[in-house]
Amino acid sequence: MIRVLVVEDDPVAAEAHRDYVERVAGFTVAGVVHSGADALRFCERAGVDVVLLDFYLPDTHGLTVCRALRAAGRDVDVIAVTSARDLAVIRSAVAVGVVQYLLKPFTFASLRDKLDRYARFREQAARAGEVSGQADVDGMLATLRAPGHRSLPKGMSAETLQSVTEALAGAPEGLSAAAAASLTGVSRVTARRYLEYLAESGLARRRPHYGQVGRPEVRFYPG
Repeated sequence: MIRVLVVEDDPVAAEAHRDYVERVAGFTVAGVVHSGADALRFCERAGVDVVLLDFYLPDTHGLTVCRALRAAGRDVDVIAVTSARDLAVIRSAVAVGVVQYLLKPFTFASLRDKLDRYARFREQAARAGEVSGQADVDGMLATLRAPGHRSLPKGMSAETLQSVTEALAGAPEGLSAAAAASLTGVSRVTARRYLEYLAESGLARRRPHYGQVGRPEVRFYPG
């Protein structure tokens, strides 16, 4: 089992991340902490393979935690889970050895993909001996990268898909097409089309919602 330390200052988000990780085969949550200092102390006294690290912590920045782990010689990997979109932060994350970078808000499917790819990379890197050539190195590193996005159906845009995906990720109670339209500024028909696309791609779940009167409303939930 790959042991994960969840570092997230928001207790509700931290428990959601714990639940997500525990749902992925081959991973277990070693602990949950809410500050950088607690993260460093936990890594010092307990076995941790990878840290699921929020960058905006109450006592320090996640990049500082990464540097401290490296300075202490900790053999632990870091997956950033953050809302930081600044290119300078992303460059710094790469420089300090962050192996995956996941933007908030995200769906369970997005985190599962990152963890699955990380697990495959660890499996390949743990083999004894040497690589046979550059192709082997490239292949190992490629397992950490997200696959190229498949072409969207005609008339759909990546920008709108991202907006709907983010709206859905921020609504664990589910979204109707009308609610998604209100949050993203697109028409109800357009919102429904994108939600259906996410469901067909395995990134969302459909579920009927029964009100007091009338036909049940279809709601979509993060995958």
